Amino acid sequence: MQHGIFYLLIRLGGTRAAVPLLHAVALYYVLLRPSIRRRTLPYLTRRFPAAPTWRRLLLAYRMIVEFGKVLIDRAAMGMSGLDPHSITLSGRETLLGVLGEGHGVVLLTAHVGCWQTGMAALNFIDVPVHLLMQREEGDIDLHYFEHRGLPCPFRIIDPRGFLGGSIEMLQALKRGEVVSVMGDRDSGSVRNTVAVEFLGGTARFPFSPFKIAAAAGAPVVVLLSHRTGLSSAHLEVVDVIRVPDNLRVDPEEFKPFVEKFVKTLEDYVTAHPFQFFNFYDMWDINAAQEPVRNTAPSLRSMRL
Repeated sequence: MQHGIFYLLIRLGGTRAAVPLLHAVALYYVLLRPSIRRRTLPYLTRRFPAAPTWRRLLLAYRMIVEFGKVLIDRAAMGMSGLDPHSITLSGRETLLGVLGEGHGVVLLTAHVGCWQTGMAALNFIDVPVHLLMQREEGDIDLHYFEHRGLPCPFRIIDPRGFLGGSIEMLQALKRGEVVSVMGDRDSGSVRNTVAVEFLGGTARFPFSPFKIAAAAGAPVVVLLSHRTGLSSAHLEVVDVIRVPDNLRVDPEEFKPFVEKFVKTLEDYVTAHPFQFFNFYDMWDINAAQEPVRNTAPSLRSMRL
């Protein structure tokens, strides 16, 4: 029902029609749903360490609004069709050049900006794109292509599969294809992570994308996005990381490459502070003994 109200507003008046209701919903969550508000605090207290308690309420409100806008944009783009001019990309030639080397590409992204709809801007790539993606049971949020009843334009690799989908990823890279992986959250075990410095504290990040890249001889292209306005976004190739293929099977061997990615991510969220949507305590490394679930507020949990 709650989804339907937002979808109806989007169909009748576009994104602008749904935003006022989003502000009301965000205010309700900040004031009356502390469990939702608390999900924003681990990041916000690191990003804004000097903010007093009252200001953190405002920061949480803005964070929830920005996340809601990303979800509304996703629905709007799906319902009306993707405007090829609504998503811009910096680094297209870099990406094509690296892909032209013939070793495949590990596309390393993060939960920043509009990472889901942003992937639609990669339709110029003429090889299959595989997404390592786990959809939570009971998740009723629709991806942009599902709103139009279209098949998924990407090939999905489920990390819950055999060996976390690593065999499928390696095979795709060996064929010169693209494998997209999130670099800021691990869907497997804490054993697949290393502890690095991030926003003034120690957090765990997965090293498996770099391990896969080393095994396949593929470069790692870091691609991040941020929302620039109503139903518009910008994607940017911010780095190309090359991992030697002679590393030992030791997490510490991959730590320098993880640190390079994390420094890039830190710079990005410093520039776009309200577009980082990892809603769990990344810095509670002692509690990170179980696989990390996607605890970000979704259309279902935010009642959008």
